[in-house]
Amino acid sequence: MRTGGRNQGFGAWAAFCGPGFRFGGSRPRGRVFDRGDLRYMVLALLEERPMHGYEVMQALEKEAGGWYTPSPGSVYPVLQLLQDQEYVTSEERDGKRIFSITDEGRAFLEENRDRVEDVIDRVSAFAGRFTGPGMRDLTKSFVKFAQVSFEEAVKKSGDADAMDRLREILERATREMEEAGSSRRRNGA
Repeated sequence: MRTGGRNQGFGAWAAFCGPGFRFGGSRPRGRVFDRGDLRYMVLALLEERPMHGYEVMQALEKEAGGWYTPSPGSVYPVLQLLQDQEYVTSEERDGKRIFSITDEGRAFLEENRDRVEDVIDRVSAFAGRFTGPGMRDLTKSFVKFAQVSFEEAVKKSGDADAMDRLREILERATREMEEAGSSRRRNGA
């Protein structure tokens, strides 16, 4: 996602707790899009209405429930490819390049409707994993734990013994979570 290699020092905590919180800066397990899928989603969005590139990125993020944030480096090349394939056209309006689906693009979508529906279903399922029953409360607990951990680490940053104790607590919590996941997988859940 957008945090890249910032999982060092306070950058990890900022990614973990701050706006745009993304599980410590890494992508949740599972892929949102397989190779080539983004073009189907972009075409499906443009089928609804013409958009400029930033609107396409916002719509993709919304479709994924906020758990996927596309970058300009992924969206604009897809828009250019779709334009090269004559599935979309673009025109300048009010200083923005607006993309619209063509008749060829609609025909391509219709020919590939099963794939389009599969991609849309997968994106919905991906987003649903984070908004389903129990996840809201768990996420609140998760964020609170991260915030308290960070605050305590900052308060005790000069006290080596206190820092060792905090590290032990975090490592124990991590082990317990890993063990809970392992036993659940062993039991077939």
